[in-house]
Amino acid sequence: MLKNVVAVVYDGVGSFGLGVVSEVFGYDRSAAGLPSYDFAVVAEQPGTVRTDTGLLVVVEHGLERMATADLVCVLGWERADIRPSEALLEALRETVARGGRIMSHCSGAFVVAAAGLLDGRTVATHWMHAAELARLYPAVTVDADVLYVDDDPIFSSAGTAAGIDACLYLLRLEHGATVANAVARRMVVSPHRDGGQAQFITASVPEIDDRSLLRETLTWALGHLDTDLTVDELARRALMSPRSFARHFRTATGSTPHAWLLAQRVTLAQQLLEGTDLAVDEVARRSGLGAATTLRHHFALRVGTSPQAYRRTFRGRQPGVDGELATA
Repeated sequence: MLKNVVAVVYDGVGSFGLGVVSEVFGYDRSAAGLPSYDFAVVAEQPGTVRTDTGLLVVVEHGLERMATADLVCVLGWERADIRPSEALLEALRETVARGGRIMSHCSGAFVVAAAGLLDGRTVATHWMHAAELARLYPAVTVDADVLYVDDDPIFSSAGTAAGIDACLYLLRLEHGATVANAVARRMVVSPHRDGGQAQFITASVPEIDDRSLLRETLTWALGHLDTDLTVDELARRALMSPRSFARHFRTATGSTPHAWLLAQRVTLAQQLLEGTDLAVDEVARRSGLGAATTLRHHFALRVGTSPQAYRRTFRGRQPGVDGELATA
């Protein structure tokens, strides 16, 4: 049973992640009939720790407090090129060896990986750090598309708010959906989000020489995504043969014309879902994907969720209804 929770901090630690685990595990909700935890913040040396945003945290406990923890939360690590201390790494290894769990948040995965606890496992981290984590630790499978990974006894979450998703997931495992949903309501967040990090990665078009016919052709294509564009037509506009166009296209963009068009159409569909009330069928037509079934298929593959779920998540809110008003 999850009762004793520890958050490990160090200079440059992610302040948002610390806030998340403190809110979920450090706030006493027993008066509402919800579980409470013996929660502590620890550091290698007790004292003052400066977070990544400059906040100063007064830490009362050293790493020895980890010895009784059921769950150790490893928060954002500032520098991937700096190896954590052996004392911290050994404390993490001992946590797993005696049956405890570890949950990393964002770049905290680098710390857990440095301890050797992720070898042969799958881990989530912020999509911005995924390639570097995979490069430094080739024995680790890095999933850049998901919000969190359960590879018990190691849990990991992607960047920033994904830590909330991982914490609520752990509450569901420990106490059931009713408790997790109640805590989510108290925090005014969704108890479960559809999809993964792909929803939050904005597609970009590689830079191309402003004077090139290829750039002019791609700019034109972006304005005609709702039409039946073919490689032959694009090649004609660029004054190239289809074969030469495909070769120049890959050199300039790193992609094929077909893959690029598909990515731009999905991006346009995302924009239409966010900013209009158009039915999914009409969104599919205007984005050049044809039918709603085709849109759903490519949306699931590229965004990791359905068009309807994406719209619910990202549709702009009306100020004064449920939008932000002020900080408290």
